[in-house]
Amino acid sequence: MPKQDVSIARYFADLPDPRVDRTKKHSLGDILVIALCAVIAGADSWEEVEAFGEAKADWLKRFLALPNGIPSHDTFYRVFTRLDPPAFGKCVADWMAGVCEAVGLKHIAVDGKAARSAPRGTFSGCLHLVSAWAAENRLILGQQAVADGSHEIAAIPELLRVLDLKGALVTIDAAGCQKEIAKQIRDQGGDYLLAVKGNQPTLQAAVHGEFDRLIEADFAGVPHDGAESVDDAHGRHEERYTTVVYDPQGLPPEWPDVAAVVLVGREREVKGVRTDTAHYYITSLRGTAAELANLIRRHWSVENELHWCLDVAFGEDANKTAAGHAGVNLGLVRRVAASLLQQDPGRGSIKTKRLKAALNEDYLEQVLQGFVEN
Repeated sequence: MPKQDVSIARYFADLPDPRVDRTKKHSLGDILVIALCAVIAGADSWEEVEAFGEAKADWLKRFLALPNGIPSHDTFYRVFTRLDPPAFGKCVADWMAGVCEAVGLKHIAVDGKAARSAPRGTFSGCLHLVSAWAAENRLILGQQAVADGSHEIAAIPELLRVLDLKGALVTIDAAGCQKEIAKQIRDQGGDYLLAVKGNQPTLQAAVHGEFDRLIEADFAGVPHDGAESVDDAHGRHEERYTTVVYDPQGLPPEWPDVAAVVLVGREREVKGVRTDTAHYYITSLRGTAAELANLIRRHWSVENELHWCLDVAFGEDANKTAAGHAGVNLGLVRRVAASLLQQDPGRGSIKTKRLKAALNEDYLEQVLQGFVEN
């Protein structure tokens, strides 16, 4: 039977191979494709990746060369330990950029996640990965590991640097509310929507002061917009009130291109207990209150659709892989696998879909084809 064109290996054709020539018994592309297929189908360790490869060798030979059979788990471990994470991440970012060009990209949510069982010298004490998530498309765009002795703030600019931000909106929580990051997003052709909290006290005081002044004046003569929404689900009643003030006054001048400030008030009642909260944002996007409210809510899809999935369906928090670059690179493979599985419109949880991919080769091939450009 002729080899079918699953076309994944071509995205990694220019990825530098970290091995010396005499140890290149298996092609780098084959190793990466087998690992991705195995992780999609439920493998969480190098031994499981090898076991998957051996069990599916005949199927894999339909689209991989495999001149020397299936690599051993030690080979997978050595390659992923030495593979350069920025170069690997750039290949994935280019792959996803091609997908987004076809489907249209509007919203990039940036957030970090700790892998609790993989100790490293980061601010969280473990492997900490910052992801760029296409909130509407439900796919990973890029990943950057927090360096030992460092924080998310230093990783975010490196992550953004490899992304095409032209025409996109980038949302980041308060940790990423930094004027240098806002400027970088604008310089790369994107807009930003950043949460404002106490880590930027001067900005926070200015934004709070602007709303206090305008609320007192009932927003007279000031361009503004408002939106309301109500949500009742799972025994919870929540009301949200979003107010946007355009061309705000009195903000520190070093923040670039601030088009609006946003106040989101939430009133939540659960089992008779009511809580009121207020959240503030700055943005370079001159959107309506309804549009900005939706973008703020969709930002947290990175938590609900990616991070939660990685822990529940992929067991990332329990994974101890940390040696060399192995933890970072395996984390990126998991994120690509999660994205591929989320593209499948079929019913069932991600965990169920992983099992189905292990049992049904036609389904696994369908999942792999989810991102392949036609």
